[in-house]
Amino acid sequence: MRISQFFESGRRVFSFEFFPPKTPEGEEKLFETASELKGLKPSFISVTYGAMGTTRENTLRIVSRIRSELNIETAAHLTCVGHTRQEIADILRGFKTRGVENLVALRGDPPKGQTEFKPVPGGFRYASELVNFIRSEPEFKDAFSIAVAGYPEGHIECRDPVTALRHLKHKVDQGADLVMTQLFFDCGDFFSFSDRARKAGIKVPIAAGIMPVTHGPQIEKFASMCGARIPSDLADAIRRFGDDQASVEAYGIEFATRQCERLLEGGTAGLHFYTLNKSRATLEIYRNLGLAHLR
Repeated sequence: MRISQFFESGRRVFSFEFFPPKTPEGEEKLFETASELKGLKPSFISVTYGAMGTTRENTLRIVSRIRSELNIETAAHLTCVGHTRQEIADILRGFKTRGVENLVALRGDPPKGQTEFKPVPGGFRYASELVNFIRSEPEFKDAFSIAVAGYPEGHIECRDPVTALRHLKHKVDQGADLVMTQLFFDCGDFFSFSDRARKAGIKVPIAAGIMPVTHGPQIEKFASMCGARIPSDLADAIRRFGDDQASVEAYGIEFATRQCERLLEGGTAGLHFYTLNKSRATLEIYRNLGLAHLR
């Protein structure tokens, strides 16, 4: 099923994101987590794509397994990093052959050690070019539902919100079906971003990306990497609890619950949970929201 159809149904869409582990043991743990979360009846699960395509085969295998073994719809991430147009075509052909119908099309981060993204010769510089390529190729144009990334606080390489929104509009105009946002912690930033997007003519659904805080240094690193602002009350709690991991996680779950409550009350079309391949925080948030019995 195309993920765009979930949003067309008029129901709130809840989805989870996983990353391909580096070991077979990690992959089995991922499937244990996915099995635990299956009871929440997510609309779909997305699986990320490693730097330089290093986890390409793992992504395809995991997406295929989730669909066949757990009977949950999936979306495979695809980035421009390290790939020529021909290689992208080959990857798309592999996805299509394996029955993958949903993609999250991203530019991707610069390879480790590089501060500026530089496409390989014959590759794509922007996610908009990737989306355009998929939609312009007869072999692929109708084969996939495509999600793209949105940045409520602006892209880390483009902090001007007007310019960043213009880039998003162009990306959507190339043929994206929905926007899934980067993590954020201030709902006001998301609502402002959504309002500006609508005024700019972006009509596709916008799902909010949620990353529950479960480890202080880890979330600070992620926030720094993507340019997300950590509100003072959350930052104070992280400092106050320090190495008290249980307290950090409990506060993070409480904070994310309040965040989700406000988003749902504000009419947000969907929530996309960045699970980090763990289940407890998402399960607790669902329980706090009273969502499990509604799915």
